[in-house]
Amino acid sequence: MAAAAGLNQRLICAGDALQEKGPGLRFTVERHGVSEPAFVVRFRGQVHAYLNRCAHVPVQMDWQQGEFFDHSGLYLICATHGALYAPESGRCLGGRCNGKGLFALTVAEHDGQVFLIEEGD
Repeated sequence: MAAAAGLNQRLICAGDALQEKGPGLRFTVERHGVSEPAFVVRFRGQVHAYLNRCAHVPVQMDWQQGEFFDHSGLYLICATHGALYAPESGRCLGGRCNGKGLFALTVAEHDGQVFLIEEGD
């Protein structure tokens, strides 16, 4: 599958590396000339990626490396503040996120691989 004009695809991982509601995979993205931590998870069969920072205070979310889901596997949780986010949208569902959601990244899964979709220069 070719990238659309002006878009670049960067391989993140093999699709089978992400199990439903399982550990996420951490990676970095370049934004405004700065490397920022990010993560990708699988929820309801789809892959979703976000910057790895709580909307309340910019701290990384995982309570152990790659562990982003709460014990129920239904929500993404900030290990520091307990803020809960919807895995499929990054929307704040409760806690100290005060209605601010996670910063979503565009990802696509095809040919058994997960790709970050970035805008070209």
